[in-house]
Amino acid sequence: MKKLLSSAILLTTSVVASSAMAGPVLDEIKSNDKLVCLVNPNSPGFSVPDSEGIYQGFNTDFCRMAAAAILGDADKADIRGIGFSDSMKTLVADGAHMASRSITATGTRDADAGMAFVATTFYDGQGFLVPASLGIESAAELSGATVCAEDGSTTLLNIADWFGDRNIAYRVENIADKTARLEAFFSGKCDVYASDVTALLSDRLLSETPEAFTVLPDVISAEPLTLVTQPDQALEAAVFWAFQVMLNADHFGVTSQNIDEVVADLDSQPKGVRRLFASDSATAEMAGKLGLPKDWAYQVIRQVGAYSEVFERHLGKETAFGIELNETANALTSNGGQMYAYPIR
Repeated sequence: MKKLLSSAILLTTSVVASSAMAGPVLDEIKSNDKLVCLVNPNSPGFSVPDSEGIYQGFNTDFCRMAAAAILGDADKADIRGIGFSDSMKTLVADGAHMASRSITATGTRDADAGMAFVATTFYDGQGFLVPASLGIESAAELSGATVCAEDGSTTLLNIADWFGDRNIAYRVENIADKTARLEAFFSGKCDVYASDVTALLSDRLLSETPEAFTVLPDVISAEPLTLVTQPDQALEAAVFWAFQVMLNADHFGVTSQNIDEVVADLDSQPKGVRRLFASDSATAEMAGKLGLPKDWAYQVIRQVGAYSEVFERHLGKETAFGIELNETANALTSNGGQMYAYPIR
């Protein structure tokens, strides 16, 4: 019996190890020296092209994170703006390697064989944006309202549940194109604009008069906004652990600004930091198993930064969003949030 059990364990281990080595999409990224990543084409704070047409924002930095980890160069992320529904279709059709565009992880989507939900980068919830002139203070006052929402999103299901549970009459304008959807709302065709709260804060900035619109306090759903890749185990692992490097860096107080000082004096650092960045550390050993450069963790932090840096840079107190990270679910668990740094060892 013991021999049979040992044989079964060896066989299982062999199968798992063989599976972990398979990574045709990761191999393609390396071969082409380019990682194609999809983002929202116009979402201030999250992804918007700068004066040179290069996408900048919270979500784009996770495209750069993946490129830094896999290729050693964050600038090798080929970041492309694309509509919501088209982004998922493009992934399934092998037209991109990953998407970082505020896609909610759901069971139905995760069951799609053409996509893999890898790491939640932002915990959000759905809310409502209304003209301040209406004087509405709560979503409970939206009886009879016309709601603009995005075709193919979880928004439609959420509002159907929320209004239905409260027997509140409403009408929906289901508009796939974001520009057309916002135009309908800003022009008064819709009374309400429904989306994730951060998307509302972002889209409000696209109005000529952002102060004329108010985000209601009601948050009616849980929206774990998650990085999505093609279903390739090696790529999924590379993206997941690159994100964990960013969270671990926050845990140890390592940033893009001090990482070179930290690395120059690793002997004085906590063991966890040495495991992250030493050339003979656990991350170097992981690199071989993940098919990544030995200095992958260092490159992620040096070129992109810790998670809190990315958050503060695009959404924090000094931005138009003015969000205090440690007052959100996106803080580390040690600061009362839901971001949990997995051990890298």
